[in-house]
Amino acid sequence: MAIDFGCQGSTWVLDYDIEADIMDKIMDDVQRGGFTGLDMQISLLGRYRNEPERFKEELDKRGLKLAALTIPHAFPGGEASEEEKELEEYFFKYLKHFPSAIMNVPSRIGSNRDNLYQRQKEIIKGANELGKRALENGIITSLHPISYKTSYWRFKEDYEVLFNGLDPRYMGYTPDVGHIAFGGMDAVEIFKEALPLIKHVHFKDASIDFKWMKMGEGDIDFNKCVQILHDNGYDGWVIVEEETPEAQLDTSNTIVEIGEYVKKNLHPIVKGVFK
Repeated sequence: MAIDFGCQGSTWVLDYDIEADIMDKIMDDVQRGGFTGLDMQISLLGRYRNEPERFKEELDKRGLKLAALTIPHAFPGGEASEEEKELEEYFFKYLKHFPSAIMNVPSRIGSNRDNLYQRQKEIIKGANELGKRALENGIITSLHPISYKTSYWRFKEDYEVLFNGLDPRYMGYTPDVGHIAFGGMDAVEIFKEALPLIKHVHFKDASIDFKWMKMGEGDIDFNKCVQILHDNGYDGWVIVEEETPEAQLDTSNTIVEIGEYVKKNLHPIVKGVFK
């Protein structure tokens, strides 16, 4: 498929654990924004959580694809918890209805960064084991670091531990350019360093003084990031989102605005299909 562009559910509901039955609105917004896919946290599947066939029908009607399901993990003690394993098993089966979709795995934040290296090793161990289980079910997985204040993956030295520990046979890496920027790093340099691990990509804009911005109004060089992916044969999704307060208040128009930015600035780089 080469590079294609989709939307992440966090623009509609930022918290991965808040459940909402708004999938029809999300699909309509994504279609109206000119995107071709979506990456959705499982808490937003709503009426489609137990009906993957119906979900696929609704996506097909709109000319959309499921790019990924996002399932956060904490990996306490170095392995998935029983609750996390139950979710994995259910969604391994669910994703068989969407053969090209991956499982995106945000690393949950803790209450602090105490025992940091131990927790990092535990998360990496659990992530690699999840990736192996998923691959046995024909599913690709990709770990998504989040850089909030008490995250275990905030700064460059944290990312070095992550990149050295992830087993590329089993677990990929989802760079989120906004969280990279919030850690004081340059997304372009991280993309260059982590290219062999990248299986999925998240885009949102931020400023150098650590504020979420509308896409194109911050300091992230999206063009260079896409150019690196394109030049190195990346074959996957770039998923856009926005964390500004305005996005939560008027998501439908926000998605249209992001779509216009992508169509004007990023689509010409990849020359992919964009409505």
